[in-house]
Amino acid sequence: MEVQETRVQTDRVLTIPNLLSMGRLVGVPLFLWLILWPVFDGPNNDGWALLILMLSGISDYLDGKLARRWGQISRVGQLLDPLADRLYVFSTLVGLTWREILPWWLTGILLAREVFIAALLPILNRHGYGPLQVSFLGKAATFNLMYAFPLLLLGSGDTWIAQPAEIVSWAFIWWGTVLYWWAAILYAVQVRQIIRGGTGSSVSTV
Repeated sequence: MEVQETRVQTDRVLTIPNLLSMGRLVGVPLFLWLILWPVFDGPNNDGWALLILMLSGISDYLDGKLARRWGQISRVGQLLDPLADRLYVFSTLVGLTWREILPWWLTGILLAREVFIAALLPILNRHGYGPLQVSFLGKAATFNLMYAFPLLLLGSGDTWIAQPAEIVSWAFIWWGTVLYWWAAILYAVQVRQIIRGGTGSSVSTV
């Protein structure tokens, strides 16, 4: 979750951190297919879906860590990392809600946050700014949710670990949801500062 170094250090695209982010993106449709297969009378593949989520979380940690350590922070990586985060959150929300594991109202709360952020991006664009850099708070919110979803999936089973996994998963979900919206509100404040002549490049985002 370290996000303190944000300067672009290389123009290379094919770096190990970027390849890890690309791998996470490739895993999104595979994960969605695995988690939704039971809905269409296919076999239950929750174990494989859970593995993909876990590998995604590990690679999410590694790509940022390695990029900073090896001086391989790139503009491509700064775009791929939050994109992969959002796609995993979105695909997990769709899959778990469709499976009736996650209540629709919570999905609505989390998706409303994405709509809120998306509505602010054109404002940044009109003032000559692209998407802002990932903040510690936004990354912490995503980590909470990415820990919560595998545990919630595990909690939907009938093994001995299901009940404790479900309890812990909801703790992560509530923390993640609060942080997710907190980061969004700070994002809106920062957008306002930029419009009023604040510092654009040094401001962090979700």
